[in-house]
Amino acid sequence: MIQSTSSISLASSKEAILKNAFAAAVAVADPQIIVPQYLAQIFPKGQEPQGRCLVVGAGKASASMASALEAYAKSNWPSTVLEGVVLTRYGHNSSTTHIKIVEAGHPVPDQLGMDGAKEVLALTSQLEQGDVLIALVSGGGSSLLTLPQEGISIDDMRKTTEALLRSGAPIEEMNVVRKHLSAILGGNLARVAIARGARVEALLISDVTGDSPADIASGPCAADYSTYLDALNILQKYDLNESAIPASVLNHLKQGLVGEKPETLKDADLVNAQVVNHVIATAYKSLEAAADYVRTHGYEPIILGDTITGEAQEVGVEQASLVRDYVAKGIDKPLAFISGGECTVTIAAGIKGRGGRCSEYLLSLFAASSDLSNIAALAADTDGIDGSEKNAGAWFDSNVRDESLSAGLAPKKFLAAHDCYGFFAELGALVETGPTLTNVNDFRIILLDK
Repeated sequence: MIQSTSSISLASSKEAILKNAFAAAVAVADPQIIVPQYLAQIFPKGQEPQGRCLVVGAGKASASMASALEAYAKSNWPSTVLEGVVLTRYGHNSSTTHIKIVEAGHPVPDQLGMDGAKEVLALTSQLEQGDVLIALVSGGGSSLLTLPQEGISIDDMRKTTEALLRSGAPIEEMNVVRKHLSAILGGNLARVAIARGARVEALLISDVTGDSPADIASGPCAADYSTYLDALNILQKYDLNESAIPASVLNHLKQGLVGEKPETLKDADLVNAQVVNHVIATAYKSLEAAADYVRTHGYEPIILGDTITGEAQEVGVEQASLVRDYVAKGIDKPLAFISGGECTVTIAAGIKGRGGRCSEYLLSLFAASSDLSNIAALAADTDGIDGSEKNAGAWFDSNVRDESLSAGLAPKKFLAAHDCYGFFAELGALVETGPTLTNVNDFRIILLDK
């Protein structure tokens, strides 16, 4: 887990300030704190679930959400019978007694994930009138709940996911496609519960821009705005044709286009249904927590927003230019530029790369800011894992820049190879937290001194 702000020296070290700002952003989205708070609101005293309460879910934070729910129920719902199954990424487990935790593949789905998703759907299909379904959903759930529609194999889903990842398609577009291939996503989980007469309460930790329940883990309990036509248009947009996408997937989408397959859940399907989606943690709340922290260390925070997307290298250049504009105007106090959102990294065929979008953004910023000697920066994924390696992200200050020059490391060479992990590893400038058991998207901060 990431160190708390009290466990790192709060001297003038830029590294400490950067890492503590990140710690503050992660802490405000801790499921152990926020899940009990929301359960108390959803089920006031005297209105706790009676009889059977099924808990299902998926995502990088879902296991921690499940353990928090169990602890709360033990103290506050003595007559409630809890059971269920929750899927999370390998290494993101949390201790539970009544709720089964399944660790599975992410971002590319595997057989364990599909088996766990089958169990989620089977249990939901056994609900009865008056039962309560609590869905615990967070980022990563789209891959973990990859239960394909009939006629599509897990291998075909895996190939489709890999093709979308390599295309550079943003996560929102990837999820439009996956919703229309899944038996659970796109509101299909809620559809099953509604048909059984159950009440659905979904708790969502958002890692997507806009925080729409339909987009968080592809909205298993939310009405979906997208269509089969949208999914096909996205594949066409990125030239993902028969050579990249399995025939079973293309055939399914085309059948849906002409009405031979049911659409995802729509608002009309929720009329008179007992379905509520509660967004309990967002990226913006985490940015505000980081802003509060840096303010106590003399920095005026400027929150650039939680919806910054695009190619990671391009965003790095853009933010270097933004900082340069402030320097040109002159500043009278230290500033902290804080942002969130999810960038993409498009990798050409034949290049393996090491790292993820946070490290890639940071190295791009590093290379584009060689003239800005008075900045320090950090970029990290709030789930603790950035891309292909085990680091959350990376950081730099003027000392790291000096060390890179002494070592003869060329940032542009590493950027071309998409080996941002290798660059910062050489300099001992990785951010390593291990799984944080939450996920509110990426976190970026740039400190600018006078």
